[in-house]
Amino acid sequence: MRKVIVIGSPGAGKSTFARSLKEKTGLPLHYLDNIWHLPDRSTISREEFDKKLMEILLSDSWIIDGNYNRTIEMRLQYCDTVFLLDYPMEVCLEGARARVGKKREDIPWMEEELDPEFKSWIMDFPKTTLPRIYQLLEQYKEGKEIHIFKSREETKEYLDSFR
Repeated sequence: MRKVIVIGSPGAGKSTFARSLKEKTGLPLHYLDNIWHLPDRSTISREEFDKKLMEILLSDSWIIDGNYNRTIEMRLQYCDTVFLLDYPMEVCLEGARARVGKKREDIPWMEEELDPEFKSWIMDFPKTTLPRIYQLLEQYKEGKEIHIFKSREETKEYLDSFR
């Protein structure tokens, strides 16, 4: 495990899991939200984002946290390990609600409310995004270690057993 991606619905706890994985492995952690977003909530260009992402992908080891559907296939081509947090939508909505008003290292501002558009994205994720993720995992499974967790308990058990 040297090149790891952590994907799943917003609110699933990808960043929390990725931080725990970093603590256990010592691998450098990169948050896609911190690359894409600027503190004023604007974004960098796609070209600049892709360039920064490629610099990470070409390095020796990493954990990359985030979906960014447009680049999942690219990241799958470079990674050796995938963690998909495929939790029920209600769990992800609660996770998103729980982080409102909390300072986080994975995004350059503090969320002050659960944005309706963001909530809708979480609610639609199982229908609109998850099938494509599973299709890509099937396509790129060769030579990869793939972990799919269906609950926070499964994720915790994995981390607790990790050596």
